[in-house]
Amino acid sequence: MEPVMHHVRQRVLHRLHRTRILPKRNHSGCAEQAAAPPSTQSRRTKPPLLVSRLYQPSNLRDLGQDGRLPGEMTCKSQRLMQQAGLIHPSNPGCYYYLPATVRSMEKLVRVIDQEMHGIGGQKLDMPSLCSADLWKTSQRWDLMGNELFRLKDRHGADYCLGPTHEEAVTTLVAHQATLSYRQFPLLLYQITRKFRDEPKPRFGLLRGREFYMKDMYSFDVSEEAAYETYESVCQAYARLFTRLGLRCIQVQADTGNIGGKLSHEFQLPADIGEDRLLVCGNCSFSANIETLSSDKRDCPQCKTGTLVESKGIEVGHTFYLGQKYSHIFKATFSNSQNKPGVAEMGCFGLGVTRILAAAIEVMSTEEGIRWPGLIAPYQVCVLPPKKGSKEDAGAVLAEELIHTLGETLPGLRGEVVLDDRTQMTIGKRLKDANRLGYPYVVVVAQGALEETPRFEVICQQTGETMFLSKDGLLDLLGKVETV
Repeated sequence: MEPVMHHVRQRVLHRLHRTRILPKRNHSGCAEQAAAPPSTQSRRTKPPLLVSRLYQPSNLRDLGQDGRLPGEMTCKSQRLMQQAGLIHPSNPGCYYYLPATVRSMEKLVRVIDQEMHGIGGQKLDMPSLCSADLWKTSQRWDLMGNELFRLKDRHGADYCLGPTHEEAVTTLVAHQATLSYRQFPLLLYQITRKFRDEPKPRFGLLRGREFYMKDMYSFDVSEEAAYETYESVCQAYARLFTRLGLRCIQVQADTGNIGGKLSHEFQLPADIGEDRLLVCGNCSFSANIETLSSDKRDCPQCKTGTLVESKGIEVGHTFYLGQKYSHIFKATFSNSQNKPGVAEMGCFGLGVTRILAAAIEVMSTEEGIRWPGLIAPYQVCVLPPKKGSKEDAGAVLAEELIHTLGETLPGLRGEVVLDDRTQMTIGKRLKDANRLGYPYVVVVAQGALEETPRFEVICQQTGETMFLSKDGLLDLLGKVETV
């Protein structure tokens, strides 16, 4: 065996020696940098992102006679996301998030980070594995019931997989014995996986057993200051949904097993929503029906309006906790008189994966996904002509266009894909692009080969089709906001 391996190594070394360009040595013995041929340098551009290389095991054309995927598809967003290869079921209430979905989620996280940092939030990461002792101290170990995923370690100690982290974060802050009022308001948040043992997971990412959530916890010196913090977070949530182009309603809600003195939900109106909402048509009042008498239809705020019932998907929830947890876990600080005070707390959640699915649910058509433009996985898809067609020469123009977009519009770098499946007609690829929801689709066809080139541009959100010159296309895409 050893002589054979010796000959193999010799052949490999010989091949490397023949193909490797060794740097020249100057008179001092130092290596000089070999200059690449000009033709090589001129071609040194980043290759385009190709649709054929993206890991997206879609079933866009592999549907049954009823036009749906096999299995229980309980809502539009679940069907579209599975059909497009954005998610793949693992076990009840759990999904693989495939690359395009991860790209979208990472963008959403960046938007959330911007808004949370804007109000003084500081990001951390807390363990998902939570000691039962903390939950027993807050008396929620039994209160949460079967909703908790519980487990024992090899030593017999009890733990749960955290659905929320009030106990953990309050214990963390309580361990800092020298906390001063000057450090308040203190806003700590994380974006991480959460776990909830849903009895009947359904609606895809809208109601699962494992999901991503942003949870923020605030610590203040007084009740008045805590209410100011509460309002600033609610305003940040409103800005977030406005940036995403989502109509979101802030409604009064029950505090539930989280507890506290005040609570609001942020709801996206949708027919499949599991929450029943009452909204006044005369003023700004709105509430979850669980907070009011079921037969009440007169607005308690303006007294003259009528409450109209609708359904919504909860995508955010805010709570003013007071001292419920800080008192139990002794989260104290030194006040301006250098005396100990108990922190006033709030907690604020956003369902990250739920926002993705809810946005698709309320914005999409039955045939295709429509993303909030800011968090679409890719902003632009370029379609070259079919191979062998009369417009085949446009394939080179398509690649040149992608290079120009990257050079001219830095914000679109990494945001443009080339649908290189040129064995397919443009029509079939257009249908795929519609279903996948690229905000802009650029078709390089006969018009691009004319003396005054024109590109067909389809804006997915509006359904508008335009024929633009190269400059017009650059002007349009230059206004696209990315994050």
